Order: sequence, then structure tokens, then C-alpha cells
Amino acid sequence: MKIGSIIAIYFLFFAFSAFALLPFGVRTSEEMGEAKVPGQADSAPHRFDLKRHLIRSALVGLGLFALYYANWMFGWVTTDDLDFYN
Repeated sequence: MKIGSIIAIYFLFFAFSAFALLPFGVRTSEEMGEAKVPGQADSAPHRFDLKRHLIRSALVGLGLFALYYANWMFGWVTTDDLDFYN
């Protein structure tokens, strides 16, 4: 696999992880005991730590990519295994 393909596929796993991990580890203003800003949604986060979120996403994306790359190298699951109609 070429380095360009590796980077592109890792970025896809990273982006998927970033969106999938958004609801985890976030506390609302009510849970923190703070007053809400007028017009603020009840589910709005009190403080969003972007750096921590990106690090988590990078690590989860790296783990998923490692599984993908190992499958690509060793052929654990192939397209023939996923052909449910024949």
C-alpha cells in the first residue's frame, strides 16, 4: 500500500472517530452546577475541550486503521467472505 493511500484511509478513520466520539465525555452546564446562558440548549456542553477530543479521535482512528491494515496484509476478511448472495 502506498503512503498516500495510508494517509487518506487513516484520515477517513480519524474523521469518522471524531464524529462518533462527540457525545462522550461532555458535561452540560446543569451537570457542572453553572447557570445557563439565555437561549442555550439544554444539551449544550459547558466547555468543549477540542485538544482532548482530537487526541482521542486520533488514537481511536489509529486503532481502527491498524485493524484495517492488518486485515489488508493478512487477508482475514476478503470480499468473498462478504458475498452473501452466492
